[in-house]
Amino acid sequence: MDAADQKELVRARYGNIAATAGAPEHGAAAASCCGPSPAASPLDEKLRRMGYSEAELAAVPEGANLGLGCGNPQAIAAMQPGETIVDLGSGAGFDCFLAARQVGAGGRVIGVDMTHEMLKKARDNAARLGAANVEFRLGEIEHLPIGDNTADVVISNCVINLVPDKAQVYREAFRVLKPGGRLAVSDVVNTAPLPAGLQGDASLLCGCIAGAASVERVEAWLAEAGFVDVRVEVKPESRALIATWAPGRGIEDCVLSAAVEARKPVAR
Repeated sequence: MDAADQKELVRARYGNIAATAGAPEHGAAAASCCGPSPAASPLDEKLRRMGYSEAELAAVPEGANLGLGCGNPQAIAAMQPGETIVDLGSGAGFDCFLAARQVGAGGRVIGVDMTHEMLKKARDNAARLGAANVEFRLGEIEHLPIGDNTADVVISNCVINLVPDKAQVYREAFRVLKPGGRLAVSDVVNTAPLPAGLQGDASLLCGCIAGAASVERVEAWLAEAGFVDVRVEVKPESRALIATWAPGRGIEDCVLSAAVEARKPVAR
């Protein structure tokens, strides 16, 4: 499929996840992008395996955790009080609300998502939590509705792999970061070529697998965007978790989670 069709497929998939999360027939949430239904893998347990602490799980309102990530960008972002954070593909707001606790009342968190359904859920969650320092904006992460030099940190959790033009996402992240700002992303990367049968599977494209890029390509895109101190750390321990996303298909032999870090130079 072409890039436009891919984008609409992803938009429809995640809009449906947001719209049906919490419905009786779906349990706590719909089947996630990166895993089986919650009946097979409870959401809190899934997030523990991604690296979130009990304190983080307890701090976020019910309904914000849809189990859609592949890691914990909070662990590598080193957020400080008063900073401005931008979350690419913010979903129902889980990482935004955690970031808001770290930056405090003097800080600011901006979540960007392309689905109206996710934005509604995130805004409802923010209202219930009383998160005055968090806002959610409709937009595509390739064309962020955010001004230049706004953010101290850009985070994202298993979203960039879903975008056809990943290089443009990194260019946009660079643009909205302040000089000296940091990129802290959890995503999936290719560690071996996907078999043809997996490459053409639309469900795996929406499931954070078929759209993954190699470490080398991610590093090259970041450098081309202008980032320095680029680091892509593959997480071998994610193999067991990833195997549950499409049981019996061997995806864990081709795709693993990774922590992606980089910095915008102070002067260019």
